[in-house]
Amino acid sequence: QTILCLPRSFEYSQKNAVLVPVAVLGVGGMLVYWLRSRHKIKTIEMGDGWWGSGERALKGKEDESIRPFKIETSDKEIEDLQCRLEQARYTPPLEGAAFHYGFNSSYLRKVVAYWRNQFDWRKQVEVLNKYPHFQTTIEGIDIHFIHVKPSYVPHGRAVQPLLMVHGWPGSFYEFYKIIPLLTEPARHDLNEGDVVFEVICPSIPGYGFSEAPHQKGFDTIATARIFHKLMNRLGFKEYYLQGGDWGSRIITNMAQMLPQSVKGLHLNFVFVSRQGLRRMISVMLGAYVPWLVGLTREDVRRTYPFIQKNIYELLRESGYLHIQATKPDTAGCGLNDSPVGLAAYILEKFSTWTDKSFLHKDDGGLESKYSLDELLTNVMIYWVTSSIVSSMRFYKENISKDPGLTADARVGVDVPTGIAAFPQELVHTPRAWAKEIYKNIITYSYMPHGGHFAAFEEPKLLAQDIMRFVRKVEQL
Repeated sequence: QTILCLPRSFEYSQKNAVLVPVAVLGVGGMLVYWLRSRHKIKTIEMGDGWWGSGERALKGKEDESIRPFKIETSDKEIEDLQCRLEQARYTPPLEGAAFHYGFNSSYLRKVVAYWRNQFDWRKQVEVLNKYPHFQTTIEGIDIHFIHVKPSYVPHGRAVQPLLMVHGWPGSFYEFYKIIPLLTEPARHDLNEGDVVFEVICPSIPGYGFSEAPHQKGFDTIATARIFHKLMNRLGFKEYYLQGGDWGSRIITNMAQMLPQSVKGLHLNFVFVSRQGLRRMISVMLGAYVPWLVGLTREDVRRTYPFIQKNIYELLRESGYLHIQATKPDTAGCGLNDSPVGLAAYILEKFSTWTDKSFLHKDDGGLESKYSLDELLTNVMIYWVTSSIVSSMRFYKENISKDPGLTADARVGVDVPTGIAAFPQELVHTPRAWAKEIYKNIITYSYMPHGGHFAAFEEPKLLAQDIMRFVRKVEQL
């Protein structure tokens, strides 16, 4: 019987000799695939879009020409503005209200008086036109941008293309003070490192001189795709990105969409929408044992008391957001019809978003950081283009959706990232929280002072941080 079993056992062992290695190889292959898939960079699908009026033409290619553009004004435009400013109605402010109820109407009268009697729009148009402006048609709408190249490049220095994107209620004009620092750093005592930039600043569609989308659904992902197409049309294969406010989210989407085209991403505002148990634990323990959850002493100073700084103050400053994310056209009607109303609505943000303590000042602290010419020039960009309503719609297109269901919600950012954290920003995002999305943070800087409109308020500080970040990326 034993002898009879021997051939069977031999046959069984032969089968094992074949099956075991096959099983091992199969399991090993699955393990390798799983490990590789973990490290595979997830991206947002680029897709395509049409935002022009009516249906997209089935035949014919879009005009891809890049056309020089010049900002112009007229007597009729200025006369209409003056007439509306003269007929403005005001409500007296409450005694001692400062900016606690919004833009103080006593100070508003002074701003309007300056606007009527001293502000020279023709002169400011010349200032705006000092940089080369262009328009090009992408996905059915005209995209406006400025493109500034360095006048002189020292021997051995590389010129890096940098796309800078604004937010609301700003414009491309926010970057006018930082552009010369980036394109001609040696002239401004910023001769550190071997980098010089050529700067491209587009207007978000629906803002300023970029045509407003004619179709519903135009969000940051559509904007990201359009700006990639713009950079490609300008001949760039790789480029750096910089932005705050909506610009931060747009360039983040650009990095998620085509990471191979983005050399680096520099932010002065961080959108972190992911919550959950880990964040709750971090918030609860952060004030007592910050080191245990990856927070620094500076993070604690800027984040706590948490309820006051992250809920109460944010609710106080974000009433506009709820209006614009739900019924933007209703409130926009009044703003588009009244230059005084428009100025109050926009400039109030340049007060408290620059420094929260300006809430207690009768003049909102506006002229301590900016000149009235600068502030009113930004307002005028919205006024002469009638773009306040379309700019407000951008909130509805982006915020009315479940943030967990958007295409970018589960996609991290793997490209090199630099973050400049300004102390007066609306909310502080510690590095430990930012790296949940931005996986490759090269520089994280606690800026000494400054608020939401960093390029407009602290151009030199921001320029230095951008240069430091790019220098480190170039050395990788």
